[in-house]
This record gives sequence, structure tokens and C-alpha cells, in this order.
Amino acid sequence: MQRMARIWQREGRKIGLVPTMGYLHEGHMSLVHVARKKVGAEGRVVVSIYVNPLQFGPQEDFSHYPRDLARDTRLCRAAGVDVIFVPPTADMYVSGAEEAKAHSTYVIEETLARRMEGVTRPTHFRGVTTVVAKLFLAVLPEVAVFGAKDFQQAAILQRMTRDLNFPVRLVVAPTKREPDGLALSSRNKYLSAEERVQAVALWQALQRARQTVRTAKAPRLAQELKAELSQFIQIRPAARVDYIEFFEPDTLAPVTEVKSGTQMALAVYVGKTRLIDNGRL
Repeated sequence: MQRMARIWQREGRKIGLVPTMGYLHEGHMSLVHVARKKVGAEGRVVVSIYVNPLQFGPQEDFSHYPRDLARDTRLCRAAGVDVIFVPPTADMYVSGAEEAKAHSTYVIEETLARRMEGVTRPTHFRGVTTVVAKLFLAVLPEVAVFGAKDFQQAAILQRMTRDLNFPVRLVVAPTKREPDGLALSSRNKYLSAEERVQAVALWQALQRARQTVRTAKAPRLAQELKAELSQFIQIRPAARVDYIEFFEPDTLAPVTEVKSGTQMALAVYVGKTRLIDNGRL
């Protein structure tokens, strides 16, 4: 992959990277289209497909995460992707017979990663930053495109890119949604028909918060609005709120009052499936 990328660089071609864990959908394809616009017709778009074990906790769905490389390949070919990069774990994380030979270097962001997802999934972002840094070094992109659905992840990767001086421009593309508002996600496959109906509660809670901000005569207390929205979501029998947070979009710092411009993020279990979403109010 590195050899190919260096050839492209010598030819003057821009490289755009779309990192994914596969089981692709229209949301991923929208990122591909953004990458193509950024690098142009003569550039090269690379989609990486790698289910990264480092970002899954011990009780999470690594072994069951949906995989379908043949389907992903068809979607990428139809979207005009130039290369699908599917690295084996043995290459990404060298495991030696002796501990001294095993992979032992990680990339850790120590401020933004401690909030929201970092509370529920304390090792998750260490896995994300490490694998994305490795992908940057393998693919050598000028542009990397991520989705806004993972707002905290995008903020952490922007911080990592800045702090470590990666010569990569990060582009955060809008979240793609189903007609009823549910954010597209590979994990939506886990939902039963009844759970799928209830899962739209995340989008409805965001809309409810936006309406509250639009009509309120003064800022709302964050704790009060969290309680209201939690109750609204958990009326649904399969839904259980993990967190609802209101924060400054640039720093991820939590706010005590919710007003126009505040960012909202939430994580909700629908049945056994954990879904996330976010939006500016």
C-alpha cells in the first residue's frame, strides 16, 4: 500500500482515504463521493476495510460485527473507488511468540477521549487513534473523510492530526439518514423489526431538543433537559439510555445551560444494539 501511494505521489496524484470497518452502506458511499470531489478525477480514492480489534471492549461485538467483503467490493466498484485496502491483523498488530516481540506502541489522545464514549468505552478511542494513525502512514493520504455521526471521534482525530503534525486534511461529512431520521449504521442490521421502529427515538430526541431550544425564552438547564429526553426515549420498551450530553462543539466541554449552538450527543441501547447520534441545536 505504501509503495503504491508513493508512486501516486510521484505522479502528482492526490490521495483520499475513507477509513471503514466494512459492511458498507449509503453513508459510507457518501464519504467516498466527498473524497472523490476533494482529490479530483485524476486522484486516487482508497477505502480501508478493517474491523479493528483494538477499539472493541471485552464484552462488545467484535466477533459478531457484520462482514461482507464481496458486497463491499461491489459497492466500492460502483462508486468509483480505486483501491480497497484490507490489511490483515497480523500486519496491523504484530504478535510475537514472546511478549518482547508483540505490538506495544499506541496513540492516545488524553483530553477529548475522556468524555462521553470514553466513559462508557474507556479503551475505545485508544484503538481508534492508533489504527487511524497506522492507516495514515500506510495510505499517505492528503485528505481523509469521516462521518459526522461519530462527532467525538472526528474531534479526537482532528486533535491527533494537529498534535502529531500529520500532513492530512480531515473532512467531516454530514450524517446520512433513513427517511424516518435514523442515522445509517452497520449496526442497524442487528435490530429486529420492532426494535428498528423504536430506534428512531434517537432522531426524535434530537428534534425534540432542537424544538425546545427554538421555543425557549431562556437557556434550559442541561440536567433538566437530559431527564426529560431520557424519559421520552425510555417510554419505548426496548430503549435504554446510556448517556445524553450537551457540550461546546469545539472543545467537547460540557455545558450547564442548553442554548442555540450547543451540541448534543446521545448513546442508546435498543435491545442489545448500541446506537449513537448527535446534532447541533
